[in-house]
Amino acid sequence: MKILIIGYVWPEPNSSAAGSRMMALINSFVAEQWQVTFASPAQLSEHRTDLKALDIDEVSIELNNGSFDEFILKLKPDMVMFDRFMMEEQFGWRVEKHCPDALRILDMEDAHFLRQARQQAFKKQQTLAPQDLHTELAIREIAAIHRCDITLVISKFEMALLQNQFGIPASILHYCPFMLDGVHADNPDFEQRQHFISIGNFRHEPNWDAVLWLKQQIWPLIRKQLPQAELHVYGAYPPKKATDLHHPKQGFLVKGWVEDAKKVMQQARICLAPLRFGAGLKGKLADAMQCGTPNITTDIGAEGFIEDDQWSGIIANEADNFADAAVSLYSARSQWQQYQQNGYDVIEQRFAKVLIQKQFIQQINHIVENLAEHRQRHFTGMMLRHHSMKSTQYMAQWIEAKNSK
Repeated sequence: MKILIIGYVWPEPNSSAAGSRMMALINSFVAEQWQVTFASPAQLSEHRTDLKALDIDEVSIELNNGSFDEFILKLKPDMVMFDRFMMEEQFGWRVEKHCPDALRILDMEDAHFLRQARQQAFKKQQTLAPQDLHTELAIREIAAIHRCDITLVISKFEMALLQNQFGIPASILHYCPFMLDGVHADNPDFEQRQHFISIGNFRHEPNWDAVLWLKQQIWPLIRKQLPQAELHVYGAYPPKKATDLHHPKQGFLVKGWVEDAKKVMQQARICLAPLRFGAGLKGKLADAMQCGTPNITTDIGAEGFIEDDQWSGIIANEADNFADAAVSLYSARSQWQQYQQNGYDVIEQRFAKVLIQKQFIQQINHIVENLAEHRQRHFTGMMLRHHSMKSTQYMAQWIEAKNSK
């Protein structure tokens, strides 16, 4: 089996949850001894994984360029996975034209339209209403879901949203959360840890907003009660506006990218994740649970993780409550240990790699074996591929012709 992955960016598992997830999917394919090719129009990035070391072919491709046609005709993949809906928009019509029998997989990462709508509502200081989700971005993303044979959805919240509000058939959706190896055996105990940690790629708008909220409102309240405490802020690609927030006298330390995020997470006593908008699952909180680090976060941060009210920390949505929870938990050893154990249970019960990987591969194989019947049952997808692919094709060919002049 040959699988072509068309990536929005090159995988950076030490920089983002999206990078970690992509590597988990790639490792699932490698475990099946499938031939994996990863192609991307993005520039080669500083922190990207060396895929060649894993016997994975790396190919740089161009947007709106006929060279991709020659590439895919030569490769003849059995499956094509689009990393985010934008890649399906760009390359889906070319896959349809040259490899119509290839299984088409969409990995959403998270629901982009949901994240954008929440961000807009936050900026306007409004409560998000169901109709606020009916945006142009939602139309584009949901159309891409219909055009693919199966879409990987990372959060049960988003699974329910796609089915209940947008009427997407469950048969073209597959719940595929983080695939985690379990908790770390060498996690330090309460007394061996100190200080707070916040972590997240600075290019991701929800993370930057969280850092600003910490700096401007939350951390001063914590520091007032814990004058010796420090907040260590990590994240890839910090801009100058972020490094300018570094203030050792206030205990606010912007440290930027770190090669081993798990190591610094293990050293911290509490993870702070004050996310006010976003979507999907938050990799920083999965890392925290694996590392035995309880957290203070918001409803948005915990979304997709919680079942039966079992959580690995405290949820607070206002600055003063958030700060009070952080201060209280910082010194509460028994409570801290209980939240640590809750996190271990969440990882083991809901994100076990072996089970999730097995279910994912089984679903892929089932659809491959019944592809013609599967597509016949989903007429909306056939219709959208016929019509929208033509319009996308003509636009791409017009851009290509313009660029060649």
